Parts: sequence; structure tokens; C-alpha cells
Amino acid sequence: MLKFENITDVPGIKVGNVEDIEALTGCTSILTEDGASCGVDVRGSAPGTRETDALDPINAIQEVHAICLAGGSAYGLEAASGVMSYLEEKNIGLHVGVARIPIVPSAVIFDLDIGDPNVRPNFQMGYESAKKAMVGDFPQGNVGAGCGATVGKLAGTDKAMKSGLGSSSLEGVSDLIVGAIVSVNAVGDIKHPDTNTILAGAWDSDASVFINCVEYIKQNLSLPAQAGTNTTIGVVAMNAKLTKAEAKKIASLTQNALARTIFPVHTMFDGDTIFVLGTGTKEYPVDYLGTLAAEAMEKAIVKAVKAAESINHMECYASIQKNKG
Repeated sequence: MLKFENITDVPGIKVGNVEDIEALTGCTSILTEDGASCGVDVRGSAPGTRETDALDPINAIQEVHAICLAGGSAYGLEAASGVMSYLEEKNIGLHVGVARIPIVPSAVIFDLDIGDPNVRPNFQMGYESAKKAMVGDFPQGNVGAGCGATVGKLAGTDKAMKSGLGSSSLEGVSDLIVGAIVSVNAVGDIKHPDTNTILAGAWDSDASVFINCVEYIKQNLSLPAQAGTNTTIGVVAMNAKLTKAEAKKIASLTQNALARTIFPVHTMFDGDTIFVLGTGTKEYPVDYLGTLAAEAMEKAIVKAVKAAESINHMECYASIQKNKG
């Protein structure tokens, strides 16, 4: 039985969120203190990442000790150093004789245009998010790496809607648990994968209708959106035994969740990045794990949108539904 219906249902996973509500930015630490195999898949053309090369199956590093998701664009990658410092204090990391080095891959979203661009996740914020990490329930929406997340910016930031951080979990066979966590900062619309209904995206406030980003991009060769200012970043964790190659393949399969919920996706404006963590000892077929991983990520994306709250007169899913009622 799932306890929290978030990624901390997976044994060995802790989550900590820190955000600056006034500056509208934050970071999320996903800790795997006992170590976990890890793979990554980067599809968007404007990623901001750290330590992803170490996750290539041909390279020596075999496990990671945390993943840091943050706002702040490339500046926010500094938060991972704070996570490393916290883990070092706990003597967690790769033993290299003279020290233990925590391996902390990271990915960031661009949120500089929604709050205070001079305030970004830094060393201290990363440290505090790792210190707060625990098993259990946590708020979703305008928290952590989703604090400044928005969607539907293809037609311009004035048409954007508020998104956020979402997390989910589901059960598989033989005690398998798969969880996902994601910060949804896409340039496109977010649709419910079961109904194909737009939940949040480019919003025409005058007409109170969605603009539909796919149709918009088909009709406009020149777009107001700026490259590098959008992305969806997330982590899937499972209590399965994974090689780095298997984790990388599952991360690739998890990108199908983005393709079923974000329209358009993997564009020149986005830096979509998915990490996959394996914390267990049981082996399962890769396609089975990939299918569950994608489903968990779909649910997390929907929760990220539905949990978001309006800021600065920017609409969100909840505010639009309230106005309809």
C-alpha cells in the first residue's frame, strides 16, 4: 500500500524542498544516501545540467547520492554544491582514499523572468533542501524547483500560466514501487493524457480560451518565445536493480510521458531532462519498468499543473476551473 503517493514511497528516497516565494525560485533535493544507480536522458535543445556525463554507461561512476533540481537557469546549478556539502558532512559519497565525494547530478529550469532575476538557488539553498530531505508527504505546486515554473510561453510570457512541482507513485508486481517527481516549465500546453484536454498552457485572457500551442506554431514562423527559457526536468525512482545502461533506457522511455502530456515538446526552446534511479536488488524487465516509469511521470506532470497556485495575476489550472464554475 502506497503511503504518500509521491516519490518517497520508493525505499531509499528522501525529498527536501526550499523556495523563495517572493523571488519565485527554489530547489528540490532527491537524496539516495545509500547510493543508487542512475541514468539520464536529455531531449530538449536547451538543457542546463551538471554531472550528466558521469552517468554515461561507458564511464566509471556507478552510483549517485542525490539529484538536485533547481530554478535559476545555469546559475541554479550552484545549488548542487550545497547538496554535496551536506552529504559530505554525513560522510556520504564515493570513497577515493583521501575523501568521500558525493555524486550529485543536477538540472535546472529558467524562471528568471517571473520573479526576481537577481535571486537564484545557491549553495545555501541547496544545503538547506538536502538538510530538510525526508520520507513523507510534502506540498506540491509552487514549491521547490517548481516555485517559478510556468507553461504555455510559446505565444509569449504574457500568455503563460502557472505550473509547479508534482510527484506521484504507483505499485508494480513483486513489491515494486515506482515514483516520479517533476518541475514542469514547458513552452507548450499541458494536456491530460487520458482526455487530451488542455489543463494549462497559452491562455488568451481576453477571450478566456486556450490558444493551442501546436496550432500556434503551425501558423507562425516567427515565435515570441525565447530559446533556453523553458524546460521540464524530473526524476523517476524505483526499488529495482538497474545497470546504468538500463537506467538510461528507462529514462528514454519515460520521455514518452512528456510526449503524451506536453504539446509541443522537446523543442528548441526546451531542455527536457529525465533522471532514473534504481535503489533495489530485484530485477525486472526493462520495458515493464519503462512503462510504469512513464505512467508515474504522467501522473506527476498532471499533479504539478493542478497543484499550482496563481501569482502576479497569472492564471493557473485551479483559477480557470473556479472561473468556469
